[in-house]
Amino acid sequence: MPYSSSLSDKEWELIKPLLPKKQKTRPPRWTKRQILDGIFYQLKNGCNWCDLPKDLPPYLTVFWDYKQWRVDGVLKGIMSALHSQVRQQAKKNRSGQDC
Repeated sequence: MPYSSSLSDKEWELIKPLLPKKQKTRPPRWTKRQILDGIFYQLKNGCNWCDLPKDLPPYLTVFWDYKQWRVDGVLKGIMSALHSQVRQQAKKNRSGQDC
């Protein structure tokens, strides 16, 4: 895992089914996981899109997917699904105790 913002295998398995399915076009050059790593790097570090490290997908590719997923509600859906899972886990861990 090259950056602290990069997805672990476990995190990727949680997010992977929440992403839109690829339409039948040519094979992508970059995986959705690599795109997400670029998005998370930018969001965590607050850098300009054009300052993404060179080992991540090109910033135009990352930014285009970010804009598409934001407009389509994909990012909000991921956040909502993960938030729901965290709340369920917290409820289980609470074991009947009220806060």
